[in-house]
Amino acid sequence: MATKSENKGMWKYGAQWEEELILLRAIIDKTELTETTKWGGPVFVYEKKNVVGIGGFKDYFALWFFNGVFLKDEKKKLINAQEDVTKSLRQWRFSSKEEIDETVILEYIKEAIENEKQGKVIKPSKKEAIVSELLEKEMAQNPALKDAFAKFSPYKQYEFLEYIESAKQEKTKLSRIEKVLPMILANIGLNDKYR
Repeated sequence: MATKSENKGMWKYGAQWEEELILLRAIIDKTELTETTKWGGPVFVYEKKNVVGIGGFKDYFALWFFNGVFLKDEKKKLINAQEDVTKSLRQWRFSSKEEIDETVILEYIKEAIENEKQGKVIKPSKKEAIVSELLEKEMAQNPALKDAFAKFSPYKQYEFLEYIESAKQEKTKLSRIEKVLPMILANIGLNDKYR
C-alpha cells in the first residue's frame, strides 16, 4: 500500500488509478521532461514550460497536453475538455491500463516537446478596454480623483471600470461610482481586501 506522501499530487481520484498513473509516469520519464507538481498534480516541463500533465478522475485517468492544440493528433486521441473555454489544452482520456500504448504516447509527447522548442503557443487575447463615460465625467469635475485613478495599475483600473460598467442601469452605475470614489481617493483597489 502506497503511503500518503507517494500519492501526493495524484489528484482526488489518483488512488483508484494508481497503477495506471505510475505506468504513464514511467513512459514520460523516458523523455527529456522534468517532473514538477502544480495545482496539486504531476506536471512535466521542458525548460520550465508546462508540456504534459497526468491525473486520475472519477471515470477515467488522463494525460493532458498544455499546448495540445498544435499536435497533429493523427490517431484522434485528443479532446478539448471545455469547448470555448480551453484554447490550447487537449486531453487524452483512458479508462483502462490496456489502452496505454507506449509507442503512440511517446510520439505525442515528443511532438509536444518539439512544438515547445519551436515556441508554439497561443497568445492570450487582450481584454477589451472598458470605458465608463460616467466615471470620465466625474473625473473631469474632480482632478484629484483623476490623479488618484491614474496611480492604479491598468489591471486595477480595469477592475473598477468593469465593476461600474457591468451594471445594467445608469442609476446602479452611479451608485457603484459613489461606492468606489472613496476607495480610489484612498488608493485602495477594488479587490485589495481579497488579495
